[in-house]
Amino acid sequence: MSMENRKTVAKLDRESILIDARRELAMPARRAFGKQLMSLGSLVMLTGCNVTDEDSVNHFLRAVSRLNDRAQAAIFDPYRLAPTYTEAQITRPFPFNAYYGIDEVPHVDASAYRLTVSGLVTGKRVWTLPELYALPHAEQITRHICVEGWSAVGRWGGTPFREFLRRAGADTTAKYVGFKCADDYYESIDMPTALHPQTLLTFEYDGERLPAKYGFPMKLRMPTKLGYKNPKHIVEIFVTNTFPGGYWVDQGYNWFGGS
Repeated sequence: MSMENRKTVAKLDRESILIDARRELAMPARRAFGKQLMSLGSLVMLTGCNVTDEDSVNHFLRAVSRLNDRAQAAIFDPYRLAPTYTEAQITRPFPFNAYYGIDEVPHVDASAYRLTVSGLVTGKRVWTLPELYALPHAEQITRHICVEGWSAVGRWGGTPFREFLRRAGADTTAKYVGFKCADDYYESIDMPTALHPQTLLTFEYDGERLPAKYGFPMKLRMPTKLGYKNPKHIVEIFVTNTFPGGYWVDQGYNWFGGS
C-alpha cells in the first residue's frame, strides 16, 4: 500500500464516524453507560465541539471514540466465547492483509529470534522459539473480521495467551499488554481480553508452521477483536499500566476494537 493510500485510510472519515456515533448512542447498552448522552447534540455540548471548525470536529470525534472504547469495555464479557467453525468452513486461501504489500513482509531469522518480555513481569524475560513451541498447545477455527468490511475463517494453533502470561510471571492486575513487531507495527490490548480463553499466541496456521505472510514467528489471535488488533511478527510483549496506544489507534481508530 502506498504512503498516499495509507494516509487516506488513516484519515478520519467525519461522516462515517458521525453515523457510527449515532448508532452507538442509540444502543441500549450505550445509553445505560451514560444516560446524559441521549443525543448527538448533548455530546457536542459536552465536548464543546463547534462542528464548523475542523480541529473542533476532530476533538469531538476523538471524544466519540473514547466513549465507544469505554462502552465496549463495560459490556465486554471475559467468559463469552466467539463462534467457532468446522474445517469445511475455512476460507482458502486465507487472505493476506497488512499496511504494506506482500513483497514487503518482514523476514525473521528463526535461529536468532528472541522474544523479549518486559514491564510488570517477574519471570522469564527472553524466550526462544523452541521454548515457545514447548508451551501447552491449543487450536481454534474462528473468524477474522477486518475493519475494512470483509471476514475470513481460519485455523490457528498456539498456546493460550493467559497461560503464557502466567508462566512469564505477568501482573494480571495490570491494565494493558502491549506488543512490538518486526515490521514496526505496534498494538496494545486490555488485560481482560489478554486473559480471554480464546486469545492465543499462535505459531501455526492450518496445521503448519505459521507462514511469514500470516505473521511468523508468532501472531496474537483474538476472535473477540477486529483484525487490526491482532499483531503479527511479534518481537516484544510488555505489561504496563500506562496506555500504550497502537499503530492505527494513534491515527484515529478505536482502541478497544471489539468485533
